[in-house]
Amino acid sequence: MKLLLSLIAAWSIAFPAHAGEPSGNSGRRVAVRIATARLAPYGETLALTGEIRARASSQLSFRVSGRIAERFRDVGDHVKKGDLLARLDPSQQQADVANAEAALAAAEAGARQAASAFDRQKALLDKGFTTQSAFDAATKAVRTTGGTVDSAKAALDIARANLAYTELRADADGVVTARTADAGEVVAAARPIFVIAADGPRDAVFDVYEQLFLSITTRPDVTVGLVKDPSVTAPGKVREISPTVETRTGTVRVKVDIGNPPAAMSLGAPVTGHIAGRKSPAVVLPAGALNENDGTAAVWVVGTDGISAELRPVGVAAYTTNSIVVESGLADGDRVVINGGKLLRPGASVEIVGEDAP
Repeated sequence: MKLLLSLIAAWSIAFPAHAGEPSGNSGRRVAVRIATARLAPYGETLALTGEIRARASSQLSFRVSGRIAERFRDVGDHVKKGDLLARLDPSQQQADVANAEAALAAAEAGARQAASAFDRQKALLDKGFTTQSAFDAATKAVRTTGGTVDSAKAALDIARANLAYTELRADADGVVTARTADAGEVVAAARPIFVIAADGPRDAVFDVYEQLFLSITTRPDVTVGLVKDPSVTAPGKVREISPTVETRTGTVRVKVDIGNPPAAMSLGAPVTGHIAGRKSPAVVLPAGALNENDGTAAVWVVGTDGISAELRPVGVAAYTTNSIVVESGLADGDRVVINGGKLLRPGASVEIVGEDAP
């Protein structure tokens, strides 16, 4: 009996009970979580960043050169049409007006004298007491002095206009957004001194990479939101797309009409613009579902028996932070492995331990 037990023990050591079973975990089912694919319309949203600007703005400058004597407005001030913004030293223009007035007075005096001489020569000619040549000279003098008076009046109008040009006034109701000179500076004519953003409709202006608009055939609606407070939004419509590309940045300027936005969207406020892309049927899955098969995207799909799984290539339309958007390769109702797929191999069996809502 002792000899038999010894033989059995020796046999057990030499040939273990599981020696004929495969080693490793190949016979075990892999625990996975799944989600059921549901086709739904999906459209990627394009996000842009820009700022609020006035629909119309104007650069104001003096029409004459001179030294700025006074400045009455600064950046950020709201002005009304006709408000005085700055004034040049008018000494030179005032002297020109006085000179032009004196010249006009002299011309008018000469014209009156020529008219009197003409009347006298005409009366004498009717009585035969003067010559025709003397009368013709008087007629010529009247015409000449009349032209001199007209020229003097024009010179006076120009002098008075130049005097008025020493005052720079707002051309519309709006906000001063820029100032390039201050009191005491000598400025040339036509040099921009103030920039005024006119009251009225506002635009959200974006600099967009040209490629983003290649697939857009119509001007889309845009939802504009304030960066510091996304709850403040305004609907917009693309009204202008620049036909040229900025060579330094490779961007295209896009202007979105937002009409009269909320007060919080003041001039220069940074904003974001969201454009909804074209919607198409797709399946949105957690990022953990993504696998690779011969260099292409793929996902594990559980068979109808609930045990087998196949690695199926799919077409991915977009990648987001936590999900993938599958546009082809899946049918509505397919059960996709979203967790545990990294442990699966061809021919492996699965055990479904949970299912996430689609």
